[in-house]
Amino acid sequence: MLLTCLLLVELSLEAVESQVAGIVQWVRFGAELISIIIITIGVVVTAYAGSRLFISRSHKTFNQIHFTFSRYLVMALEFELAADIIGTAISPTWDQLGKLAVIAIIRTFLNYFLGLEMKEEKKELMEKQIGVRPEGEA
Repeated sequence: MLLTCLLLVELSLEAVESQVAGIVQWVRFGAELISIIIITIGVVVTAYAGSRLFISRSHKTFNQIHFTFSRYLVMALEFELAADIIGTAISPTWDQLGKLAVIAIIRTFLNYFLGLEMKEEKKELMEKQIGVRPEGEA
């Protein structure tokens, strides 16, 4: 009787674990899909703004357009990192954890340097709008 109960508990635990793993994979897929959608929107918006700049000599500058696209890329990278973390949430192997660590480091560096670039471009845009350089800069 006890053995039968233990087998039922083990089988139900495996069934629950299987269901949770399936849900996690769908959530991961959703995060990756959102990332792809964000990048696609960013490409469309940037291409449209770039073509307007090229055709009509719009008031926007290249830096403004690049800044806008960078924001889309940063957001997409956040969703991609989330997808990778979610993917290793259920019974990760050392191989998966190693890959996640490398991907996380690469994406973190990309995110960091994109952030620095965006900060610099934002400063340049503010200077152009105001026409004044911040104190202490020549």
